[in-house]
Amino acid sequence: MQRRWINLIVIKFVIDKNSSLFLKYVSYRKKPLIGIIMGSSSDSRIMHGSAEILDKFKIKHEDQIISAHRTPSRLEEYARHAEKNGFRVIIAGAGGAAHLPGMIASHTIIPVIGVPILVYNDKHEQKSEKSKFSAFGGLDSLLSISEMPTGSPVVTVGINKATNAGIYAMRILANEFVDLKKKLRNHKSDQYDSVLKESELLKKQGLSKFVKKKFK
Repeated sequence: MQRRWINLIVIKFVIDKNSSLFLKYVSYRKKPLIGIIMGSSSDSRIMHGSAEILDKFKIKHEDQIISAHRTPSRLEEYARHAEKNGFRVIIAGAGGAAHLPGMIASHTIIPVIGVPILVYNDKHEQKSEKSKFSAFGGLDSLLSISEMPTGSPVVTVGINKATNAGIYAMRILANEFVDLKKKLRNHKSDQYDSVLKESELLKKQGLSKFVKKKFK
């Protein structure tokens, strides 16, 4: 009886050990661990910011269009797909009523980062420049995503801040991948150096000359 328990413990140890090894060698460069979804093709003009920063860090991602209102049955389908494929984070962008992030979050326990999008009503050339933008300037989307009920959280970035959503997603992944954590630290260091460099240039040239050169 004692030997049987010892064998069971050994088997469990091997399974746990192999499971941790498997998790360790899942490569974020080869397998998509982040999903990027948006409500319509027009949202891609904003959501590509998430893709660009992830591509810069060589993080593979899967991108899809899923409308909470026009393709409601796909919400649960996509949530199952994301869980089955081991996604660690979902970045969801939406404008107007912006139900997509919250609805996806209701179908999964995968962390969801919502990107509120300023709707561009520019499908008709006859419209004036002023009437091509959302009447609420993106505030409708921001409030819709951020004001989720207690128990159904969605992380929310600023209006059109898809790049920040990508960076936040990487920070979640960095808890699992040590090399990515190092890359993000280097990224912060580069930002620090960049500000110092511009400050020195501003000090050297003077404000008037600096502005004329930088924003000509």
